[in-house]
Amino acid sequence: MKILVNGACGRMGQEVVTLVENSAGFEIAAKVDKTGGTDVFEQLDQYRGEVDVIVDFSHHSCTEALLDYAVRRGLPTVVATTGQTDEEKELIAQAAKKIPVFHSANMSLGVALLVDLAVKTAAVMPDADIEIVETHHNRKLDAPSGTALMIANAIKKVRTLAEFKFGRTGNAKREKTEIGIHAVRRGNIVGIHEVLVSTDSQTITLKHEAHSRTLFAEGALSAAEFISDKRPGLYDMNSIVHAED
Repeated sequence: MKILVNGACGRMGQEVVTLVENSAGFEIAAKVDKTGGTDVFEQLDQYRGEVDVIVDFSHHSCTEALLDYAVRRGLPTVVATTGQTDEEKELIAQAAKKIPVFHSANMSLGVALLVDLAVKTAAVMPDADIEIVETHHNRKLDAPSGTALMIANAIKKVRTLAEFKFGRTGNAKREKTEIGIHAVRRGNIVGIHEVLVSTDSQTITLKHEAHSRTLFAEGALSAAEFISDKRPGLYDMNSIVHAED
């Protein structure tokens, strides 16, 4: 499978390139990054060769150019960036009507399982308090993380009255409808996500910890394999988790 890596010179882009180069059945079709460099195209339109799937780890501001290129060439695309605006999310939805698009706030299969378990727990314990705590390295720009929001939005499907509370200040008591979302930034943490589900008598703690950024590259390649033969549509990690259901 020939992979075009967009954002190839960034941290995650480099992880994907290294993994592709060391994985049987995959090869680099092209590397694209605005910084340029040896064997790197500065813009997507500069590459017109063969490619099976695009894996994008650039920046959400590149969403429009990415999808325009992908749709014109009819290429399945893995959008692995986070922080999309509402307008950019709509571009993804529109592109998915024409090509298969895989978009997830977190490319880890383990996180997808965490989300699934969090939703089931919230449904079984409807009166429990729910708090989400995410911890990342001190260079991460968006807070809360896209993954924390993904978890919260998934829980909201079974807690329809839930309201998100981003951190806490002041002297107000916790409301029963709240889902607390808290962001911690320190050191070189790859990513930790915890979901705390508590009643007055017990707590269930669901936790996923990323030990290496390689796991996100592995997830991106799994996503590339998954959508390579799919019909147009919008897919995510949940699609893989429930592929055999």
